[in-house]
Amino acid sequence: MVRYLARRVSQMLLTLLIITTATFFLLSAIPGDPLTEKVAKLPPNIKAEMYKKYGYDRPIVERYFKLMKGIVTRGDFGESVVYPGQTMQSIIKDKLPVSARLGIQQAVVGVTLGLLLGIIAAVKRGSWADHLIVTLSMVLISTPTLVCALLVQKYFAGSYFPIIGWPKGEQLWFGGWKYTILPTLSGCLGYIASYSRLMKTSMLDSVNQDYILTARAKGLSERKIIFRHVLRNSFIPIVTILPLTIAFVITGSFFIERVYSIPGIGLYFIGAVTGRDVPIIMGETVLLTILYLAVIFFTDVLYTLVDPRIRIVGTNR
Repeated sequence: MVRYLARRVSQMLLTLLIITTATFFLLSAIPGDPLTEKVAKLPPNIKAEMYKKYGYDRPIVERYFKLMKGIVTRGDFGESVVYPGQTMQSIIKDKLPVSARLGIQQAVVGVTLGLLLGIIAAVKRGSWADHLIVTLSMVLISTPTLVCALLVQKYFAGSYFPIIGWPKGEQLWFGGWKYTILPTLSGCLGYIASYSRLMKTSMLDSVNQDYILTARAKGLSERKIIFRHVLRNSFIPIVTILPLTIAFVITGSFFIERVYSIPGIGLYFIGAVTGRDVPIIMGETVLLTILYLAVIFFTDVLYTLVDPRIRIVGTNR
């Protein structure tokens, strides 16, 4: 177990290093720099000070090692170019909770409804309910998130469902629900579509297995077969994508935050990409990479809880 953990941690660190390095040099390979338009009308001496402040007067390799030193020793990505005075740490502290609440609400509502609809479609396969759920999931999964957000905003916005604003202060986590209803609804539709289809497919695959035929032959009721055997084995594919869903919803819903003017980290990331804000882009990339690697490891461990046949460490035969 110790060897497995050591190997996985070393692989994750190497992956993080490769992605961070590739992101930095790919951003640096784009012609020009983020300060070109910002200092276009400034005097030459002020331009020189600005380039010195953000380190763009130094060679690319020197900037890379300075950035890596700041990340490793202080977790510092540098000051934002697009948002003066802001750093990745301050943006995470102020904006990540906003995106986290939005993403968690979307995932909880979307995944729960998606799994329930998938179970209904599988149990009632061939019925009108099955056809309705399948058709609905196809429509939702084919509709981009931006389009869903605009349609929900157009037809459901009103005095009780405001389209601008977000809870803050003491209400950041458990208040101001009316401001969160439309963004949550807009973002959860994709989860409903994908999880309902996955759950139905997984359940139908489990129903056709030999152990289900054995359970029926022993006289178990259909309800016991569904809850004791089919559902548990059907959750193995769900376990594969559920942690990834949780990881990515925490880091911001870019389109939803843009449409509803939600001050989350996703909205900041859009501005950073547009303005080639290297510190913020690097910080967001590292954050996503860490979350992604962590949930992959967590998924491997979670497999052993869902399916006892799976073991993290094998034995030599």
